[in-house]
Amino acid sequence: MSNIVISVAIVNWNTRNMLLDALDSIYLVPPSFPMEVIVVDNASSDGSANAVAEMFPQVILIANTDNRGYAEGNNQAIESADGEFVLLLNPDVLLPAGGLEKAVQFMQTHPDAGALGVRQVHPNGDLQRSVRGFPSPLAILWELIGISAMFRKNRFFGSYRMSWFDYKYVAEVDQPMGTFLLLRSEVIKQVGMLDVAFPIFFNEVDWCLRCKRAGWKIYFTPEVEIIHYGGASTVQVGAAMAWESRQGLLRYYAKHYASPLYLPFRALVAAASWPHAWIKSRTRKS
Repeated sequence: MSNIVISVAIVNWNTRNMLLDALDSIYLVPPSFPMEVIVVDNASSDGSANAVAEMFPQVILIANTDNRGYAEGNNQAIESADGEFVLLLNPDVLLPAGGLEKAVQFMQTHPDAGALGVRQVHPNGDLQRSVRGFPSPLAILWELIGISAMFRKNRFFGSYRMSWFDYKYVAEVDQPMGTFLLLRSEVIKQVGMLDVAFPIFFNEVDWCLRCKRAGWKIYFTPEVEIIHYGGASTVQVGAAMAWESRQGLLRYYAKHYASPLYLPFRALVAAASWPHAWIKSRTRKS
């Protein structure tokens, strides 16, 4: 039986320097308990895999010959993981000293926790709003027609972006951003891994929903604060990501809101999201 406490899974695509910095932040002050780090490189062209092999030989490196996406890449890491906990970590993140230890301790003292998200800040120290509610058709409808922007602090109309959420306190939440998402391996065995039908977006949202439906809680803690640069991989394919985000949302609805009761909402959100995605794609192109 493995004595590994945490398996850190990082899926990388052409973010060599940030990936190396992330690994530095992990190994600079490692936790007191046994850990393993698994890097899945999705056929990067910037020498990421070779750099990891050379500079961090202790890392378990899975070098794909094609880009298999975020969800499948993480599943590859999860299949190789032996830890009691699995941390899904973006390569454009810097961990604080003791961060892994504090996160694991939180999970150990909260046996009802299936997953954990942490406080995220930009490199300049500004807060990143990294907690959202589940994107029900009604919640997204308020977003698309602008009502949520008018009532930003209203918990009903603002249930998706949660502009009212206070990042100073521990709280039970729906879906923390997948930038740093600590999962209990027991829960992964129960509800399954990431759904590859969501290759880039909404895979962690789908997983969190399955986790909560199985009776587990998901928490946010400010006790661990990470630096997140943001969008290091997706910015490389700019406009396409706006359309992929829309497609991910519609796939999410097809999976979780298939009842005829939701058809009017789904149709309205689908129609309204076309111009929204188009505007985002044009903005990213420019």
